[in-house]
Amino acid sequence: MAVKRPSGPQGSLILGSANQFRDDEPNFLLENVKKHGDLVYFRLAHMHTYLVGHPDLVREVLVTQGDKFEKARLDKQILGKFLGNGLLTSDGDFHKRQRRLAQPAFHSKRIQNYAEVMVDYANQVTAGWEDGTVLDITEAMMHLTMLIVSKTLFDADAITGSGDTAVAIASAMHNLQAVSNRDYQRGFSLPSWVPTADNRLRNRAAAQFNQVMDQIIAGRRQTAVDGQVADTGDLLSMLMLSVDEDGAVMDDKQLRDEVATLFAAGHETTSNALSWTWFLLAQHPEVEAKLHAELDEVLAGRQPTLADLPHLPYSLQIIKEAMRLYPPAWILNGRTALEDVEIGDYTIPKGSTVFMSPYVMHRLPQYFAQPEAFQPERFTPEFEKSLPRFAYMPFGGGTRVCIGNAFAMMEAQLILATIAQKYRLAIAQREPVRYKAQITLVPEAGIQMQVMVRETAVSPTPELAFA
Repeated sequence: MAVKRPSGPQGSLILGSANQFRDDEPNFLLENVKKHGDLVYFRLAHMHTYLVGHPDLVREVLVTQGDKFEKARLDKQILGKFLGNGLLTSDGDFHKRQRRLAQPAFHSKRIQNYAEVMVDYANQVTAGWEDGTVLDITEAMMHLTMLIVSKTLFDADAITGSGDTAVAIASAMHNLQAVSNRDYQRGFSLPSWVPTADNRLRNRAAAQFNQVMDQIIAGRRQTAVDGQVADTGDLLSMLMLSVDEDGAVMDDKQLRDEVATLFAAGHETTSNALSWTWFLLAQHPEVEAKLHAELDEVLAGRQPTLADLPHLPYSLQIIKEAMRLYPPAWILNGRTALEDVEIGDYTIPKGSTVFMSPYVMHRLPQYFAQPEAFQPERFTPEFEKSLPRFAYMPFGGGTRVCIGNAFAMMEAQLILATIAQKYRLAIAQREPVRYKAQITLVPEAGIQMQVMVRETAVSPTPELAFA
């Protein structure tokens, strides 16, 4: 008996909707949910795909019936070569074990210790900014978050001291991610032994990353006392100290995989969130002015601290709204149905792929009035409480919710407060700023912005083009 499918785009006989999907993945998904409803069916070549567009159905996939799905094969193929068998790519009991082992590293008291590091590096990166300087804010934020994740993850200082270590890891991860992005664009990943240019680049980058991380881990083990490594205050030492219920610890390969996952997730996602935040602030001077008023009142020119964050609610609202419009993780990793699964009024057949997209959920008018508008004021505590659980999900949800979400939000808020207190940023390019949907949602060609010291700030040039 044929399975009744939800409606969706027709597509072509051979490729289905693959070409339309690749033209603009986020808006393809969004427009089809708007047109076809809470569950959409379409085909990407041979892949039968179901797009979930309702919070209750997202909950079914991620929570209620989460054990009936696993990470999609394509995601495992591509990201596995990039991140090994870390938290982002593992499944089942192994993922649960790794999650338990990694959780202590992200205890709130632990990550709060990193607040001073975040502010310090934000000041060091912006120390050379002069009034009128034009820079690519995407590169600047990428560099800043690389410094922070290197210091907090494995205690490497890329400005002084162990700079070569951090730079080598960042370079390797950049190349691994670039190749993975191209694999996604192609829709497949060739075996690593096939001598393509991308495979050669990936293999060199993986070898470089493994070599550097092996040296770091070996150094920690050499200084261990009675088999116990020292707690140096970074996340790596906590990962090495974690013990599961059977008394087992992570081996060196698994440590590498988890460090790769945390470095990639903690590096690019936060930098993208901040880049889009500066882009939006530059187009909304009334929001920027309100942010500056809050910072001036609370900080009065001093450096922000962890204790200040509860007193800077508008800065947090700005970040949340920027992540609503431009969620760095614009789509969650695909899920494959392990059996026939009843979702809503339909059956998702075994072997089908399920997509869930924060970009889609965040721009649905039934949950967000004027969804295309940048309105930080919407994110009041009352509004957030009124939202269905999975209507806003910049960090995913369920048992696989981003383990570093509190770290990322603290980092973004502290960086925003540190920089916005001293500078304004204006768009300094005539070309529209467009996104590119890769593993994360990035500005396609960066964002050129002009630095303005606040005491001499002028209004942005009105004739510049915005997307």
